[in-house]
Amino acid sequence: MLAATPPWSWPLPSAGKRHVPPPPGTPQACRIETQSGITLEGVMLDFDPVKRRLQMRTTAAGPDVSLPFARLRRLTLSNPLPPAATRAGAARAHMPASMQERDYRLQQVGDTPTPPLAGRTAGHVEAAEGMYLYSPLGDDGTIQRVFVPRTAYSRCEFGASAEELAARHWLASPAQLLDALSRQQQLPVIPLGQSLLELGLLTQVQLDRTLAGLGGKTALGEALVGGGLVSRTDLQTALAHKMGFPLVDLAHFPQDPAAVALLPLQVAISHRVMPLLLEQQRLVVAVDRPGRVLKLRQLDTFARMEIVPALALKSQILLAMKRQSGEVSSRNVPEGVSRIPPPG
Repeated sequence: MLAATPPWSWPLPSAGKRHVPPPPGTPQACRIETQSGITLEGVMLDFDPVKRRLQMRTTAAGPDVSLPFARLRRLTLSNPLPPAATRAGAARAHMPASMQERDYRLQQVGDTPTPPLAGRTAGHVEAAEGMYLYSPLGDDGTIQRVFVPRTAYSRCEFGASAEELAARHWLASPAQLLDALSRQQQLPVIPLGQSLLELGLLTQVQLDRTLAGLGGKTALGEALVGGGLVSRTDLQTALAHKMGFPLVDLAHFPQDPAAVALLPLQVAISHRVMPLLLEQQRLVVAVDRPGRVLKLRQLDTFARMEIVPALALKSQILLAMKRQSGEVSSRNVPEGVSRIPPPG
């Protein structure tokens, strides 16, 4: 007996926060813009991407109406979709969901020139039937689902996300890092807001909105922490970065085996430092704030060695330690070595 085909469900963006949509077949409030310029408000009863047709009702007592996708310009599901609750003990995402938002432009088809459909989306899914978009509503990851049929646009353009813009400032090779360290003393102090953008901790929209609401009464950093946009630890990282400390992308930076061998895992975990490279008598490590190397310098092993701090986000350091702990555990290291203490 053949297994039943699972019901079709509205696709969701793979990046950012996880969302739980309503069960398939659930009527959903919607707004439809037609190719003729008419806007309809009602309830979507069915959405069939194979037949390229949807069924809706404009009033509770009204008749069901079947509309082919070819007549639609845009469909918006009116009820926002909040992010799913975070599971207890789940790792915190290394980037807020807003960092993956980007601008979009869909050039409309038609006999007369028409302004493109434009907006901002937290990811997109392009399928044979059309483009699924996810309009962000606030900073908590809530989205509004939008669909543009394939017959309604001729081409699409997407801008860079804040995360991609920030990644241009992250260092991913030893050569880049050594060059940045050699120029560190000559670098100007940059504004805190610029540092937060380069670290990928804030979007330009969030920064502008926060700056506009300061009114000269509160420091930017404190306002961001108080508003829940930035953690206290990430703020400390940004304050160090604005002073010229380079930022390393631990997800792509190759660790020097000599540096890893010099700094045992249990020492790295207890001081929350990640060894990056060893250059003669200079050990370069990644920390979320430069002060973490002070205690490391007090150890006899490093008494005569220069320890140079580079910056990495706390979340990236913890993820890197977790990966390294798993690798060490697989080589039958005693249990206590592979345990990462709670973040301090």
